[in-house]
Amino acid sequence: MLLDYCCRCFGFTLIKRHGPLSLKTAPSDTWVVLQNLLMCMVTFYSLYYIVVSVCIGVFRVHEVDSLLAPFDYTTPPSWQNPKYLVSVISMEVTYVVGGLLFAWIVEEWVWDYAITVTLLHIAMTVAVMSDFPSAEHWWIALGSGLVMMIFGGQLLAYKLFNNNFVYPTELEDF
Repeated sequence: MLLDYCCRCFGFTLIKRHGPLSLKTAPSDTWVVLQNLLMCMVTFYSLYYIVVSVCIGVFRVHEVDSLLAPFDYTTPPSWQNPKYLVSVISMEVTYVVGGLLFAWIVEEWVWDYAITVTLLHIAMTVAVMSDFPSAEHWWIALGSGLVMMIFGGQLLAYKLFNNNFVYPTELEDF
């Protein structure tokens, strides 16, 4: 929703609809989008820290800085390294469960909020670590998590809220 809204503000149509939309959107629409984005960000990081804490306990890893865990991409990849396992498992579980929670929060725009939260997560990672992530294993984990978040969240949103969706073919006789 946020990505589509920003594209419309710059005059670019991301999704073709049944007519041109005015750039005059109500301030309440903007606040709803920002409120949903804030709820998704809080949900994402709360879930991340919960999962990291559980993984630290399960793998009995003591050398993980749990505050920096969501942003740490410097751990060398090795399936025998419990610190790396904590990092990968917590990222993947957060993205899968986060997609399901996003479907509950925003209903049908899960993919847009998932991409926006991921871009903000990348920006926060750069800010916290003071370096752009160059570790390809981090990007692979992030990308696969994002794909699972989008598909899982969209599938759940469709199953839960399919009666609320409006399709362009239904609007022809409107």
